[in-house]
Amino acid sequence: MSETPRPPVKAVVFDVGRVLYEWDLRHLFAKLIDDEAELDWFLAHVVTPEWHFEHDAGRPLAEMVPERVAQFPDHAHLIEAYAERFNETIPGPVAGSHDIVRALAQRDVPLYAITNFGAEFWELFRPTAPIFDLFADIVVSGAEKIAKPDPAIYDLAAARFGHAPQDMLFIDDTAANATAAAALGWQVHRFSDAVALANDPRVVRLLTS
Repeated sequence: MSETPRPPVKAVVFDVGRVLYEWDLRHLFAKLIDDEAELDWFLAHVVTPEWHFEHDAGRPLAEMVPERVAQFPDHAHLIEAYAERFNETIPGPVAGSHDIVRALAQRDVPLYAITNFGAEFWELFRPTAPIFDLFADIVVSGAEKIAKPDPAIYDLAAARFGHAPQDMLFIDDTAANATAAAALGWQVHRFSDAVALANDPRVVRLLTS
C-alpha cells in the first residue's frame, strides 16, 4: 500500500539549541575548570543537563541555584556562574542554519520556533540573536512551564501559530521531540546538519516553488 501523500508545507518551525545555535554546558565550564577529569565529574554530578532541564521546564533559578549550592557548597562559585554566565554556553550559530532561515524568510515562508529554554535565560539570550526578528512567534518552554516532548507544548504551539500540524514542518535534533511531534501529525525533519536540511525535499520545494 502506498503512503498517503503529505500536504504541502505552509510554515516551518525550528528548535533552537543545536539546530539554530550551538549549545553545551562545557563551553562555559571548560573556561573555569582546568582539569579535564574534574570538568567531566562536575558536568556529570553538579551542573548536569538533567538539572538544567528543570529550568527549561519552568523552575526558577531562585529555587534551583541555592538548593544546588547547599548540596555542593565547594562548587558554589561554579553553580553561580551557571546562572550569571549562561550565554557563554552558546558559542554561536549552527553552521549553515541561519542561511536557511534567511532564505525561507525571503520567500515569505512563515517561521516559528518551539524551544526548551529557561525563561530567565531566554530573556538574556534573545537580545543577542537578531535572527529571531524573522520569526512570527516562539514558544519557550520555561515561560509556558511545558517542555518538549510533552504533547501539550505542540498543541499549544499549533494553536498559537495558527496552522494545522500537518501543514507545518518541525525541525528538531532530538529523537524524542521529533517522534512526539510526528505522533501528533506534524511533518518532521530530524536535524543532523544544515546540508541535510537544505536538501530535504520539503525545504527545497519551499525555496524553489
